[in-house]
Amino acid sequence: MTTARTITNAWIHRTLPDIFYEEPEPVEDGMQQELPIDDIRSALRGRYRSRHDVFVSDDVFISYDRTNGNARVRPDLFIAFGVDAAAIRENLPNFWIWETGKVPDFVMEVASPSTAANDTGPKRNLYQRLGVTEYWRFDPTGGDLYGQPMQGERLIGGSYIPCEITAAPDGSQRSRSQLLNLDFSWDGAEFDVLDSATGKSIKIMELLTAEQEARQAAEAQAAQAEAERNTAQAQAAQAEAAYIAAQAEIARLRRQLRRYEPE
Repeated sequence: MTTARTITNAWIHRTLPDIFYEEPEPVEDGMQQELPIDDIRSALRGRYRSRHDVFVSDDVFISYDRTNGNARVRPDLFIAFGVDAAAIRENLPNFWIWETGKVPDFVMEVASPSTAANDTGPKRNLYQRLGVTEYWRFDPTGGDLYGQPMQGERLIGGSYIPCEITAAPDGSQRSRSQLLNLDFSWDGAEFDVLDSATGKSIKIMELLTAEQEARQAAEAQAAQAEAERNTAQAQAAQAEAAYIAAQAEIARLRRQLRRYEPE
């Protein structure tokens, strides 16, 4: 279970002077990042879609100094555990560390020619100083920009230690996120996110889950429609029986009336 890490404004101001610049937006070659980011983001969003205490985002800044509006950074993706996700989305224009009470736990960057040096230098140093538990970098070129297709780093004793990268039986490279309990995979063409327990792609698992939920919803609707038809049929039969009984009663009353009619 992930535990929220609470930090104070004094700690932020003491250890993080204004050393980071406001990032240009949009990134000139951002289209190169779009599809890899979308794939991984969709997988991770699906993983945590039912968790109200998990905030997953790729479109807001992390602001870390309330006195300096430029003291902010915008990762390609980040995740924070142990927070009120709905409140953050409703009330904050950015992820303000002094309001949420903690830094994000997981940060991901996807390489492009204009951002790679920043991802491995100033951004990495900033995430380390902020105390982001895991920092992951993915290179859709296979390593031309970062030097390797992927690299995760875990914060241990205040410093980032690389996560081990291993070769899978199918030849792909894999590396485990202890924080997410997931394996990231690179098969030479694309990245995937695998469930560590089953080894299955969580994108496929999410599709299967969505298909199962849709099937269950359709079956529930069909059962409800059948129940409504049965109810309607019962009500119709009851109405028919009541009509027949009423007609019989009318006929009986008419026979009685004829007895008293004068001849």
